[in-house]
Amino acid sequence: MGWKDTISFLRAPNFGQMFEGRANEVELGCRHTVKSHGATVARTHKHDWLILLLLAAIEVILNIIHPFYRFVGKDMMTDLKYPMKDNTVPVWAVPMYAVLLPIVIFLLFYLRRRDVYDLHHGILGLLFAVLITGVLTDAIKNGVGRPRPNFFWRCFPDGKDLYDRWGNVICHGKDSDIKEGHKSFPSGHTSWSFAGLGFLSLYLAGKIKAFDQRGHVAKLCIVFLPILAACLVGISRVDDYWHHWQDVFAGGLLGLVVATFCYLQFFPPPYHTEGWGPYAYFRAQEESRSNPQTDQPMNGVSMQQLNQRSMPRNIAENRLNSSFDDMESGIR
Repeated sequence: MGWKDTISFLRAPNFGQMFEGRANEVELGCRHTVKSHGATVARTHKHDWLILLLLAAIEVILNIIHPFYRFVGKDMMTDLKYPMKDNTVPVWAVPMYAVLLPIVIFLLFYLRRRDVYDLHHGILGLLFAVLITGVLTDAIKNGVGRPRPNFFWRCFPDGKDLYDRWGNVICHGKDSDIKEGHKSFPSGHTSWSFAGLGFLSLYLAGKIKAFDQRGHVAKLCIVFLPILAACLVGISRVDDYWHHWQDVFAGGLLGLVVATFCYLQFFPPPYHTEGWGPYAYFRAQEESRSNPQTDQPMNGVSMQQLNQRSMPRNIAENRLNSSFDDMESGIR
């Protein structure tokens, strides 16, 4: 091997190309922006947005109604006497990292590719994943009514336990604490975290082509980072004695499964060759190729005019010279 080959072999890889899109990936997206097609895409999915509002209303109702007050006997208190602690991850922080953070990342990719389908379907799929997970989680919570690990101190804040003739607890704590004390299974923090961050992980895997068979393990680190954050949230729920480990496991599994189903409604699998874009992008691309006359102008300039302007000067000069030759020879 020559010294030139050795230098080329040892040359550092261009990691910037790992995250760059090909030219054809942004060709259509540049013409289908929020300004030009945003209203049309939103109208096409108006029923989906209405269903989202319905899911949000159901979620509010599920948080208002009381859960099933399961029988809790004295012999069960051994595993329910853990101390009451504040949440390491407060409730208000969950929508911040599970919803707002992914949307910010979607916007960053939109600023790069100008693809309204990717932005719209990313946000729509994320909201569906989170709200469906929330409805399922709270419905199961209310139906199961499992006591939290700190149920004893919610029920008997003064430490003096009291039971009826059947051995069931007679709580004299705050109604809100007792109500929350019967909502242990599954973990809402964990399910929401895995729904939002799991969706983000799938989205990033497709965008950076993590499974392009080129062996860039650094991409996997980026993909697993949101999953790690969701796992840490789940661990904090056990450490704070708000949930049993089974609650966290079930919540994480529920959120991740729902996120996967919702993602695949709008995007190909991340390992697919077209996993970097939504299905709607490729459908619009096929329609554009089959009906080129329907291409809409961009900023008042048609695509045909853009192609003519971008034509190499030497090709245009060759055509002009050919026309002059034909005129001199009497063809025209």
